[in-house]
Amino acid sequence: MHTVWRGSISFGLVNIPIKLHAATENKDIKLRNLHAECKSPLKYEKKCPVCEKEVENDEIVKAYEYAKNKFVILDEEDLEKLRKENEDKAVEIIDFVKLEEIDPIYFERSYFIAPNEGGTKAYTLLRKALQDSGKIGIAKIIIRSKEHLAVVRVYNNTLVMETIHFPDEVRNVAEVPNVPSSDEVTDKELETAKMLIDQLTTDFDPEKYHDEYRNALMELIEQKKNGEEVVTAADKKTPAATGNVTDLMAALQASIDKTKTKTKPAATTTTKKKMVKAKKNA
Repeated sequence: MHTVWRGSISFGLVNIPIKLHAATENKDIKLRNLHAECKSPLKYEKKCPVCEKEVENDEIVKAYEYAKNKFVILDEEDLEKLRKENEDKAVEIIDFVKLEEIDPIYFERSYFIAPNEGGTKAYTLLRKALQDSGKIGIAKIIIRSKEHLAVVRVYNNTLVMETIHFPDEVRNVAEVPNVPSSDEVTDKELETAKMLIDQLTTDFDPEKYHDEYRNALMELIEQKKNGEEVVTAADKKTPAATGNVTDLMAALQASIDKTKTKTKPAATTTTKKKMVKAKKNA
């Protein structure tokens, strides 16, 4: 597994030499843009719209746009000085908290942590301490000249570090448009919706979920490559969303009926009572 970062974890006076390995990978299928006439891949040139000429890399400077068409130019020497001042290769754990206190909206990217030479015992100590305490570490780390907030926790007997957003990087939820301010639903609708949730509740098994679009795209690519005839199945029709209460109830009931056809554990006594009560009130 490729090493993406080397350094150390520290908590208190304990220092652990470590290596980071990317825990996830992007499986997106990258498509190239070709010229339709000659089928050649297109190039994207860096061109100045004022001078109307292509710009070489050594002619480019970094700048921050603080207002429309107003820039502060940052010299490479200035940026390099900041990088050197912040290139400490250490993950400093500054706090310990419970994982459930952090909302998933903060999580960004995951890295597996492996002990480097001489760090095995301290690595084992931190892993055991986190497991027994039920806590995770809150830390800071610099990766590629950017400071990150991160959590250190145990995953399948391995320490994992997950970078998380700083609070000011999470947008204000109050700015989300058209969010209903009140729950304008009937008791009957709510009871039926909760009944549907009960029907669909199961243990989380990540292996059952697949990227169906990516699989279909790869199959299409293989068929094209092998010169086979391609046919496309008709799309399933989805009922149009409406504000009609009858349509909403029908959709909920249809969803419940559909789940009954799947092989699932028998409904609990509580769920059965809810279903009987809902039918009596209908």
